[in-house]
Amino acid sequence: MISKETLFILSLFPYLGFLWFISRVKQMPRLALYGFYGTLVFVAVTIPAGIYAQVHYSKSLANVDWLHGSAELFLTLSNILIVLGFRQAVIKGTKN
Repeated sequence: MISKETLFILSLFPYLGFLWFISRVKQMPRLALYGFYGTLVFVAVTIPAGIYAQVHYSKSLANVDWLHGSAELFLTLSNILIVLGFRQAVIKGTKN
């Protein structure tokens, strides 16, 4: 049986491949691309936050509200960038 930690690490490789491919697509909205890269920032913030929650509170990250909310902020910001980037592209596409 594969542990959830191993599965998490393995899931990064397809996502990195996705980022590699979309960064080479000329039509990809830059703001949306930054949002997709921001998801990596979310992951990078969530891992140490989870470790901190476990070490200092003996709880999982999901059970330490202030820490969990702070980490989720990065995912929210990433999602906003993705939506705004594609929105700009749609608006630009309808004007042409």
